[in-house]
Amino acid sequence: MGVWPDAPALPPSSIPIGHFMNQVLLDKIESEQFRKNAVDFGVGDTVRVHTKVVEGDKERIQIFAGVVIGRRGHGLNEMFTVRRISYGEGVERVFPVHSPRVEKVEVERKGSVRRAKLTYLRKRLGKGATLVKEKEGRVAADAAPETTQS
Repeated sequence: MGVWPDAPALPPSSIPIGHFMNQVLLDKIESEQFRKNAVDFGVGDTVRVHTKVVEGDKERIQIFAGVVIGRRGHGLNEMFTVRRISYGEGVERVFPVHSPRVEKVEVERKGSVRRAKLTYLRKRLGKGATLVKEKEGRVAADAAPETTQS
């Protein structure tokens, strides 16, 4: 029965038989491409992305450091955007999470944000463009009451 009482019900034979098997095959192929050492980072974190750059027959590692302003997609298609200020100009790069060109992602600082996308940082200049509140984890450890001897 469909959404409406008078809607015709689709017979089970109208669903393609190989549809489920094709998805299983795709998942198996994709699982081989996933990054083995996944880094746990989120929006608002300050990261250093080490990327492989090929110039002629040489290959070197280039580092792009900045604030993660967004993540999108899932599975193999997952991407993240990193923004930094370079010579007074905002520069953004989009990296695939599972790309073999991305050597590693180092988290310099965890950020505490309330949004999934930090596009408002594009309008800011100077220190306000990179300023994201740091997570409260370290503050709680420093504020622990000390015992005094009497």
